[in-house]
This record gives sequence, structure tokens and C-alpha cells, in this order.
Amino acid sequence: MDSPAQQHPDVAFCLRYLRLMEERDLAAARAMLAPGFRMVFPGDRRMTDLDELVRGSASRYRYVKKTFDETDTGTDRQGRPVVIISGTLYGEWPDGTPFSGIRYCDRFVLQ
Repeated sequence: MDSPAQQHPDVAFCLRYLRLMEERDLAAARAMLAPGFRMVFPGDRRMTDLDELVRGSASRYRYVKKTFDETDTGTDRQGRPVVIISGTLYGEWPDGTPFSGIRYCDRFVLQ
């Protein structure tokens, strides 16, 4: 991945958000979100609240972090900036067993 100095500003913005979420700095992460934001997860699980996301994750992971392996930028049909970040998840299951190598792809639509 590009060094921070070479990153597209929209990519840098999204990576900052993801790092804040990993650090559980929800106030700072929340300040980066547009009014009425929504998150959509596999199985069409939809959320509009970061606290709900953290509560839901607590039963699935002791902790979870992401590698940031690839990024891409573009626009959607409405001309809004889109950032795609992909990599792998690693961390511990609730019983303390470590895991790694679970692929993810996050898509951000910016306003």
C-alpha cells in the first residue's frame, strides 16, 4: 500500500476512521460520519449506530483488527467518491483462540 504521503486524501480519511474504530475511539470515529450514515454487513445486517456495532462484535470477538492490503478509489452512479479497502482480519475469538487470514472488503461512500 502507498505510504501516507502518497495516499489519496479519501483513502487516508477512511483509514483514519478504521484505525479510530480499532482503538475504540468512538467519539472521534462518530465525528467523521455523515448524518444518517448506515453500515451494511454480510447477511444484509444494517446498522446506524457505532455502539450497536461494538456491542454486536463483543459476542463474536475478544478483539479484531484489520490489515490494510489494497485500496481503490472511484465514484458511484451519483458521482460521490467511493473508497474500497481490503485486507484480512486477525484477532481472538471469545474463547481466546487466535485467528487470522479472514478476508474483508470495506466500501465507503463519501459525502
